[in-house]
Amino acid sequence: MSLKEQIAGDMIAAMKAKDAARTSTLRMLKSAISYREIEKGGALDDEELAKLLRSQLKQRRDSVEQYQKGGRQDLVEKETAEIAVIEGYLPREASVEEIGQAVLAAIAETGATSMKEMGAVMKATMAILAGKNPDGRTVSETVKKKLASAS
Repeated sequence: MSLKEQIAGDMIAAMKAKDAARTSTLRMLKSAISYREIEKGGALDDEELAKLLRSQLKQRRDSVEQYQKGGRQDLVEKETAEIAVIEGYLPREASVEEIGQAVLAAIAETGATSMKEMGAVMKATMAILAGKNPDGRTVSETVKKKLASAS
């Protein structure tokens, strides 16, 4: 069963269980998938769906940060619940240790010695971590720390 079919099936199950929060999150995901398919002009494969889900996850995390700054705890809780639902469809995130090892390998691979080469290190790190669902912000922070200590 594809990821898209799984989301659709889970949405129906959530509606039957009268789980309003999960239903609304899955409806939003189905809608985002439909929009992306229209943009592409065809069906999305599981890798493209995972990329879309990571994008949706990043949007929710950014929203949580903004709502916390604004003191809107009700919206923080809503977004956090949506994050939990979306994460259920993605593979486990790469751990901080895995990211650290990948960054070191990428620095060795690219021969980077300064912050000027951060883009190349980021690209190599993300390639090494492909399929492990790395958090881009954590990868970026780790690359900055390692390059700052290398120079």
